[in-house]
Amino acid sequence: MQVDLNRVIEQVSKEKGIDKTIVINAVEEMMHSAARRTFGPDRNIESRFNPDIGEIELFEIKTVVEKVNNAASEADVKEARAKYDPEAEVGDEILIKLDTATMGRIAAQAAKQNLIQHIRDAERKQIFNEFKDRKQEVVSGIVQRFERKNMIVNLGRTEAILPEKEQIPHERYRQGDRIRALILDVDLSEKGLAIILSRTSTDFLMKLFEQEVPEIYEGIVEIRQSAREPGGRAKVAVHSKDSDVDAVGACVGMKGTRVQSVVQELRGEKIDIVPWTDDQAELVCRALAPAKVSKVIIDEDEHAMEVIVPDDQLSLAIGKRGQNVRLAHRLTGWKLDVRSEAEAEEEARSARASLNAIPSIGDINAELLYQWGFRSAEQLAEADENAFDVEGISAERAQQIINAAREHVANKKLQAEAKAQAAALAAAAAADTASTVEGATAGEPEEAETSAIAAPELSEADHDAGEKAEDAGGKS
Repeated sequence: MQVDLNRVIEQVSKEKGIDKTIVINAVEEMMHSAARRTFGPDRNIESRFNPDIGEIELFEIKTVVEKVNNAASEADVKEARAKYDPEAEVGDEILIKLDTATMGRIAAQAAKQNLIQHIRDAERKQIFNEFKDRKQEVVSGIVQRFERKNMIVNLGRTEAILPEKEQIPHERYRQGDRIRALILDVDLSEKGLAIILSRTSTDFLMKLFEQEVPEIYEGIVEIRQSAREPGGRAKVAVHSKDSDVDAVGACVGMKGTRVQSVVQELRGEKIDIVPWTDDQAELVCRALAPAKVSKVIIDEDEHAMEVIVPDDQLSLAIGKRGQNVRLAHRLTGWKLDVRSEAEAEEEARSARASLNAIPSIGDINAELLYQWGFRSAEQLAEADENAFDVEGISAERAQQIINAAREHVANKKLQAEAKAQAAALAAAAAADTASTVEGATAGEPEEAETSAIAAPELSEADHDAGEKAEDAGGKS
């Protein structure tokens, strides 16, 4: 225990990147733990590091009293004055230095383990403090190993985990490969330090653009919104604060070098870059690129848009397995219903026919209702007359139209029920007829069988009668 700890503390502090004060506290705690094991837990012991001699000194603290009731924590005033402090008074605390050489091997081993644990805890806290402010930052590391499909990445001073769900599908890495990822979360718990990485986060895509495009880093161009399906496709809406700077061109780069660097990092993920606009309908049209849009119908109440595209553009607008329209929805935040022109025309024709079928509604009112968003007589019948507000139709006329629609829908329902009832009766009658015919057909084979049995008997009798006639003729 007579080792110069100054040099050891200095070395550990540099290697682990831990403050010297933390290391000294850990060593003091180590010696305190060993002393309690050696001298007993009842004694009040304190450990202090003495930098002048490079040692940890142990002291037993006792209170000076007139009469000792507890020998472990109290000292008689006469004894205290004679052995420790000639000026000791009742109530004073005296420090009695203990001999560290008397500590046993087991206590020393336990103290060593305690020191290692304290240094590890201090190192974890140091790393946590270093990384807790680096969330949403892209870091580079080396693939260390795999644990249950989770990737362990070596970041230098510590290890981070890239969970399976944060890995890009169909992306393969081997041990020793270099990898870049976004720090998603940093957590320090009783189980230890956990740094969670992600390659599927939308923020990872935005940070890659920030690293590749100086205009984004400087704040001239900003990414207003982004959406991605990791490993498949991504859409990014960008806006330039400087009218002289083309936001899309800045992100694409000369001959596409900038965007290709991001695509290469994401292992071939396709990226669509669209210019941002505050006109939401125009933004949706741009988000659905490369498909061309013919018409957009906006429903503010439902925060939805009906998008009409040419017939030959429908599959392009929807994308493979609906990918293009899904990304456009995430990018703009609007619910999108993409339809072809032919489908829209057929629906409009059907809607106008349904509204025109209402008695005494008139073509003009039917067209006004259609333009206002009503698509069928049933939808109009369910409308609230108090909240009904269609430009060009008065409140009185609106009441008449809604009542007519409700009466029309009720009549249609009665007709449908009557038709269904008639069809059921017809089906029942047909079933009864089929049952009767089946019964009649089933009886015919029995009669045929009886005839077939009787016929041979009659033939045999006739045969016998013929033979007798022939014998009689011969005798005569």
